Amino acid sequence: MTADARPLRPIATLIALTGLNLLDYLDRQLLGAVLTPLKEEMGFSDHQLGTLQTAFMLGYFLTAPIFGYLGDKCSRRTLIAAGVVVWSLGTLLTGHGNAFLSLLIFRVLVGLGEASFGTISPGWIADLFPPAKRNFAISIFYLAIPVGSAIGYIVGSAIAAHHGWRAAFLWAGYPGLLLAFVLYLFREPPRGASDVVDAAHARPSAGLKNYLLLWTYPRYTLVVAGYTAQTFALGGFALWAPTFLYRVHGMSVAQAGLFFGGTLVVTGLVATLVGGWLATLWQRKNPTGYARMLALAAILAVPVSFAAFLLDNKLASQLCLAASMFLLFLPTGPINTLILETVPVAFRASAMAASIFTIHLLGDLWSPAIVGYLSDRTGSLQQAVLILPLALVVSAVLWIALARLRPTPPAEL
Repeated sequence: MTADARPLRPIATLIALTGLNLLDYLDRQLLGAVLTPLKEEMGFSDHQLGTLQTAFMLGYFLTAPIFGYLGDKCSRRTLIAAGVVVWSLGTLLTGHGNAFLSLLIFRVLVGLGEASFGTISPGWIADLFPPAKRNFAISIFYLAIPVGSAIGYIVGSAIAAHHGWRAAFLWAGYPGLLLAFVLYLFREPPRGASDVVDAAHARPSAGLKNYLLLWTYPRYTLVVAGYTAQTFALGGFALWAPTFLYRVHGMSVAQAGLFFGGTLVVTGLVATLVGGWLATLWQRKNPTGYARMLALAAILAVPVSFAAFLLDNKLASQLCLAASMFLLFLPTGPINTLILETVPVAFRASAMAASIFTIHLLGDLWSPAIVGYLSDRTGSLQQAVLILPLALVVSAVLWIALARLRPTPPAEL
């Protein structure tokens, strides 16, 4: 079958991309699941453990603009498949790392591979589904975040408890090598295929210039700015939450991983689906519905996340952690839908790349290491994590400003 003869199959393509996204987040969150046995074997400080996550983010956000440029011009299938192979190799090599420097390099490699996939896949989905169905499709794609992350935490911590932390990375790396080329079963849609725009808007323009032009769109700028603050909080939260439960509330490594992973998959699945559904209904009644969902979720997350880290009662802290996760995942679909819909269709891969670059450069590139540094300096991880809810205050302010702006129709962007 030739490339042109392959069917579009929107639903099947969405399922394939979502499955790969699940694997993406499984590999990404393994480090958080094995921090305690890794620290015990290698003798790393908390700051060094946080820096390993920073290394992943360096590989991720530094290469995202390159893949964004290529994603607006080249075969998306090939770029995605190459990314899956690279991150899978990086995961396997992490399991063989014997020194801090080698682990840093391997985590950079994982980030580089995931940058290709994370930058290009949402634009492909946007071209498969019309605007009325797009937010729900993107919400389905991002269901892989809680499910993949939860599998990473639960299975990673369980394997580490019985076979050592290295086995967790070896177990996770091989599936990616097998599944990398599944998208060659499908044909790519033309860019802008599901939007009513003229040929000039759908045709890729000067790629590098796109990155400067993106910031002339106020709604795009506010979406990404608020997302950056939220990502700062999420990055520190994702890496340190299981260790927080272990140190502050006396849970075992396996118990902490099971609770955090199980809660993550339930709250993430429900919140992403409910948030996508409610945001779509809200958007039908009000053109700022997506933005209002973002603002509401951030406002509610601030007091709940502070309570999660300050309460001494283990059950109360766990309940607030679960509520925090629900609220952080609630706007997942609308965030990414707005990133794609607040710019011209020809800029979509570039818009996603610029978003990835920004949210990680100014967000979770720093937060895991900052939390680790503050923990080392204060001797209290419980005090160190309080910086994370403060970032959500910034996110709420920016998204409230976004909700006050009227959207521009795609044909007028």
